[in-house]
Amino acid sequence: MNPTRQHWNDVWSKKAHAEVSWYQADPGPSLTLVDRIGVDGSDDVIDVGCGASHLADRLVDREIRRLHLLDVSSVALDQLRSRIASKESATVVEYLATDVLDLDPPPSVSLWHDRAVLHFIRDHDARKRYAMIAASAVRPGGHLVIGGFASDGPLRCSDLEVERADAGDLSRLFGDHFDLDSSSIESHETPWGAAQSFQWCTLKRRGDGS
Repeated sequence: MNPTRQHWNDVWSKKAHAEVSWYQADPGPSLTLVDRIGVDGSDDVIDVGCGASHLADRLVDREIRRLHLLDVSSVALDQLRSRIASKESATVVEYLATDVLDLDPPPSVSLWHDRAVLHFIRDHDARKRYAMIAASAVRPGGHLVIGGFASDGPLRCSDLEVERADAGDLSRLFGDHFDLDSSSIESHETPWGAAQSFQWCTLKRRGDGS
């Protein structure tokens, strides 16, 4: 098995969702940005590294057109699928058990959301590949929402080193195809009360597709 997949399957098998550091009972920061963008029933969305996040429930409740839920861990996706399968909604839900860097071809979406996947990708070339995949997926005029550890955030998560980034770093990474719309800092509180500094950025895909 792919070592990345094995690592995250182990994490999701050994810990309950409410016990992991990134747990949010209410995905408020993500929903604030989704509301600012104006996502509705005409939109297709991908949540990269969805895990068992409650963002999926909220998007299904809003009856967006199509929701792609991507995670390298099939264990996490199984937990999420079992929770939202009974929801009545017009949303078509697709589960993608894959590494985001292997997403070929990516689905066409109006919103790409990633909370805490990109910061695990530390290699420069791999980060550029991530940016190209996101650019291929997001339609002109669509949006990219990225959340990850800020420059003063933790150095590690789930026994893995992370790549911390500020708004300037993310703007440069995606700058070939996206323009920075907004940035903000969130202090996320873990289930055991520790504060983690998150950098959030919203970027807009250039209308000419460049």
